[in-house]
Formats: sequence, structure tokens, C-alpha cells
Amino acid sequence: MRADLEIIQQWIPENSHVLDLGCGDGELLAWLKEHKNVSGYGLEIDADKINTCIEKGVNVIEQDLDKGLSNFANNSFDVVVMTQALQVVHYPDKILQEMLRVGRTCIITFPNFGHWRCRWYLATKGRMPVSDFMPYTWYNTPNIHFCTFKDFEALCHEMQMQVLDRLAVDRLHRNNLGSRLWPNMLGEIGIYRVARNVVKLA
Repeated sequence: MRADLEIIQQWIPENSHVLDLGCGDGELLAWLKEHKNVSGYGLEIDADKINTCIEKGVNVIEQDLDKGLSNFANNSFDVVVMTQALQVVHYPDKILQEMLRVGRTCIITFPNFGHWRCRWYLATKGRMPVSDFMPYTWYNTPNIHFCTFKDFEALCHEMQMQVLDRLAVDRLHRNNLGSRLWPNMLGEIGIYRVARNVVKLA
């Protein structure tokens, strides 16, 4: 299983009901079904990946994330997952709001454009960063919203979302002392688990 999915599965309880947004080939849901008795659905727009999900026995729905999640009721899932897709949707705040509406907790991963290599590339070359990790040029990149950890956490605060867990990892999904001390500078990928803030009445 992919290294990021291996981290994510640790935050998903056994026997839970999961929605995976942009589920790809269904690798995570297939593993969770086999090892944690998890049920749920994947949403995917790529026809080839949908076929692979079906071959794996994964429940998959062809759906564009930018069109929202109106086909799902409030609190219908224990966990909603979205890996490496936040930066490619047109309205990240709206999809996060929908995720928190249909799920009790949400797990989101995204590339950190505040990483020092991005800053150094831009400062020294005066051009948008291109690397093995982010191989696209500015005119053909699927990434339409460039976000740092600080940006994401500011949005969480604005939307009254509670950050339950955060890991700042490198491109190989390793977590080290540097990325723990200076996540926005040294973390290449953010892995967050969030929930709605619960207002406690006096």
C-alpha cells in the first residue's frame, strides 16, 4: 500500500463507514475492507480507475468533487478521506465544508507550497517551482490552489474546524525532527485529521 495510505489507515477505526474522495484505483478502501472490516464508497471521475475499483470489489461512484456531496446525508460517514486533491478542486473551502457535513472526522493530505525548496526555487530563479515532487509547469499543472500549512490551518480556524492530528512528512512520507519543529518550512506533504469544533454550553 502507498506510504501515505499506510499512515492514513492508522487514523481509521475498525468497522467504520468511510467515504474516499478521489479514491483512484480503490487501494485504500480495498485494504480497509479486508483488514479493518470497513464499509463505504469511493468517488472517482477517471473511467479507467473506476473500472479498477470495480475489479477490486470497491463500491465506487462516478462523481465530480466540484459538484459537491449533496447525494449524501449529514453525518452519514464516520470518516471522509481526500488525498492529494484539495489543491486541484475549484473551491477547497466548499468541499471541506461538505466533508465535515457528511463525515464526523475528515482526513486530508496536500502538498506544502511553503516548503523551503519551493521558496528557494522562486527566490533564485524567479519562476514557479518544478521538481520531481511537483513536475508540472505553471501552464499545465493540475494544481490550481497553492497552499501552505499555515494557509490551511488559518482556513480551519476560519471555518471553525478542529485539527485533531497533523503530520508534516517528506516526499517519501517520513516524519522527522525537523519537520516536527518547522513543519511549514521542512514538511513537503501535510496529513491532517480534522473535525467540526464542538461548542460546549455552560
